[in-house]
Amino acid sequence: MIKAVFFDMDDTLLWDEKSVNEAFMATCEVAMEKYNVDAKQLEEAVRHEAKELYSSYETFSYVSQIGINPFEALWSNFSEPINENLKKLNELAPQYRKEAWRKGLKRIGIDDIELAIELSEQFPKERRKRPYVYEETFDILNQLKEKYELLLLTNGDPSLQKEKIAGIQGFADYFKHIVISGEFGKGKPDPSIFKHALSLMNVKEHEVIMVGDKLSTDILGACQSKIPSVWINRKKLDRYMDVEPDYEIHYLQELVKLLQKAPVNG
Repeated sequence: MIKAVFFDMDDTLLWDEKSVNEAFMATCEVAMEKYNVDAKQLEEAVRHEAKELYSSYETFSYVSQIGINPFEALWSNFSEPINENLKKLNELAPQYRKEAWRKGLKRIGIDDIELAIELSEQFPKERRKRPYVYEETFDILNQLKEKYELLLLTNGDPSLQKEKIAGIQGFADYFKHIVISGEFGKGKPDPSIFKHALSLMNVKEHEVIMVGDKLSTDILGACQSKIPSVWINRKKLDRYMDVEPDYEIHYLQELVKLLQKAPVNG
């Protein structure tokens, strides 16, 4: 029987996509006021340039392994340089942020380094104003904590993920353990981080279920680790890769009934 539930964090329990989208729009509107540019066009340009720049750094192999995306790096300070790669990212971050915005502006025909610096500083402020949580998150956590032990399994920079967690009052209290890829050294879907989580919770593969929004990390990693999985597919996307979750839900509320009616037995 299921004894524990492993949860992904971003876009499973916390609404990170909304936070990032709104932060981009608020920041790009600063440029719109000065140059009457299309804010959405600038956002797309900055996203493109940020990805290109991010992938050019020597740290790219590491961040891909840990699961730190280029938009998190636009507001993370990497303030816990616990290894050489995080130390390099800490040093690169200010330049990366400035260059991403400078190149994005230039892509739509604006050459203004002072504005690029302003926007690179504005985006982190805007993102930090928006620690969104799905409406159903706390209700579900409250229901599940009575019957199951809960673990949070998240990819990302340790300092940033801890900041997100601390920014939601009482959120951390629901979890017996919080595992962050940047602290562990490997990220989802690597089976080693799932095995680490199992060890922390002292459970077998068939005694836990993994809940996450990404087939490529949460569900793939669970499948490779022989852990039952639940894909929370809020957008009702088609399967975008050859990975088969044990269950698919569209709202977190469905998880409670799923665990009640269709427990996975070993």
